[in-house]
Amino acid sequence: MHQELEWIDAIAPDMIKVLKQRYFVLRQVEWMMPVGRRTLATTLNLSERVMRTETDFLRKQELIVVGTSGMMLTDQGISVLHGLEKVVDNLVGVRQDEQELSRILGIENCLIVSGDSDEQPKVLDAMGKSVAAKLALLLPEGKNLIAVMGGTTMAQVADQLTTRLSIKRDLTFLPARGGVGESVDIQANSISGKMALQTGGNHRALYVPEQLSERTYEPLLEEPSIQEVLSLIKESNAVIHSIGEAMHMAKRRDMSSGIINMLKDDKAVGEAFGYFFDAQGKVVYKIPRIGLQIEDLTHIKCIVAVAGGHSKAEAIVAYMKQLAPKQTWLITDEGAANSILKK
Repeated sequence: MHQELEWIDAIAPDMIKVLKQRYFVLRQVEWMMPVGRRTLATTLNLSERVMRTETDFLRKQELIVVGTSGMMLTDQGISVLHGLEKVVDNLVGVRQDEQELSRILGIENCLIVSGDSDEQPKVLDAMGKSVAAKLALLLPEGKNLIAVMGGTTMAQVADQLTTRLSIKRDLTFLPARGGVGESVDIQANSISGKMALQTGGNHRALYVPEQLSERTYEPLLEEPSIQEVLSLIKESNAVIHSIGEAMHMAKRRDMSSGIINMLKDDKAVGEAFGYFFDAQGKVVYKIPRIGLQIEDLTHIKCIVAVAGGHSKAEAIVAYMKQLAPKQTWLITDEGAANSILKK
């Protein structure tokens, strides 16, 4: 396919340019609908004259409809948009970028979604759909124990899972780590429960407060209900997690000013599984949590890390190069990928 596209570009470069532009218009309409033409033109950095020409064409082709509240995709428009995804990915060189990104990060596989989630929140929905599609390929039939981390990215991933993932599978979602300290809707317990609801699977909770001292949480390990869930977590055959920026995660968890200052002094750039690490991937601080540890990941076959936006590029590199198991699948976006590839 890539070679054929190069031949087309050589003989009719304008055709490729028009295809890509109209594809991006359709994609942005899907993300923002209903949306006005002026807003769409500003978002895509196109003149209103060009946008009028493109949207008039797409309307005549019955790919979009224009209502009082703005433009929306028709069913045919949605079908065309999704059908063109792989073609446009090839046109913009996404597959080559994925291979190069995997090489740089030292992991086996990367998947890049178009856009930058720092600037276009809807990109997170596309990343979530990619997670769902990838899990459908990676998870075996039969029983699956899936450990899930918390966070805002993971909450949006949960929204994109469907009952299709449960076809020929018995899914049980588990919180990867204990932690009751963040907003309820982004705690691992809540997200694993939502994933179970979205897919028609099962869910087990782990109610353990976050940031306890070892002396405090050791007696909790003796509780039969906690032991049972921890045993299931250790048996997980799949893990879904995100990667955060160190300072953002520390403030979100309302960590003390002393710890935040220490993280600044140690130049922490990222966080995953309660581990804070610097640009070289060296762990500089670890939240004492009950549950899955980074060292437990080595024997797990299916690991999906989800992190996007140019602001997370440094954290992604640090985690992937030093801490992530090689079998990790990274699902990211162009914002993060381009920031990493340009360095």
